[in-house]
Amino acid sequence: MTNESEYFLKEEATRVRILSEALPYIQQFANRTVVIKYGGAAMKNSDLKDKVIRDIIFLSCVGMRPVVVHGGGPEINTWLTKLNIEPQFKDGLRVTDAETMEVVEMVLVGRVNKELVSLINQAGGSAVGLCGKDGNLITARPMDNTVGFVGEVASVSIKLVESLVENGYVPIISSVAADENGQAYNINADTVAGEIAAALGAEKLILLTDTAGILEDYHDPSTLLTRLTIQKARELIETGIVGGGMIPKVSCCVRSLAQGVQAAHIIDGRIPHSLLLEIFTDEGIGSMIVSSDHNLYL
Repeated sequence: MTNESEYFLKEEATRVRILSEALPYIQQFANRTVVIKYGGAAMKNSDLKDKVIRDIIFLSCVGMRPVVVHGGGPEINTWLTKLNIEPQFKDGLRVTDAETMEVVEMVLVGRVNKELVSLINQAGGSAVGLCGKDGNLITARPMDNTVGFVGEVASVSIKLVESLVENGYVPIISSVAADENGQAYNINADTVAGEIAAALGAEKLILLTDTAGILEDYHDPSTLLTRLTIQKARELIETGIVGGGMIPKVSCCVRSLAQGVQAAHIIDGRIPHSLLLEIFTDEGIGSMIVSSDHNLYL
């Protein structure tokens, strides 16, 4: 047998092993809803984007029900610059005046959302693009008058999303919503994903990020916490071990779990096929948060 043949057989054996390992998870999560917050490097890098699209379609093909929520901060900045509007931030929040809100809605709803829909459909999936305004999916309220039209989720009406999922479509949701008077607001996409996951009673909430997950020491990747409870997650925030931009991510996971989501995951979207590695392998690659010790190894 040649070296080339041996290499080929090893590669094939690896694929078979991975598929065999995935089978129990495919069986366990069939017909279950998973809400994916898509952003970060996985959205900016074209090769990673292609792999995320393929992963989403794979989830749908093996019987899971993916729902995707996305942001698009870097592209918003690009278009603000093109229009000679200087992006401004306060305490990590985008200051969103009326002019900026128009650009945010144009980019998230008109460009980013429809690009993702198109990519999934071209790759063999069936996606439908939405924003919080559609079917009164999300009703917004203002977060803080000092940052303009930055909103919070006041309520969620999930009927439209449920109808799409039940009929085999993948909803792609941008994080723009309106208040009761029709005023548009920009809402943090992590928050939107968490609230939609809770409203759907999702099996999983998965946040694609630019970090390995939750680290006990931010400077040491070997301190990754692969499994932890709500209580532990809250302690990490209270003690300052989780800080900065990770606070809203961990907080939205905790909130979704408290409302009935079975597990929340924070994973590194810079790793190719990170979604499949986290869901369908024994080791996973990120941090999984569950409601109690009893659920840690389910």
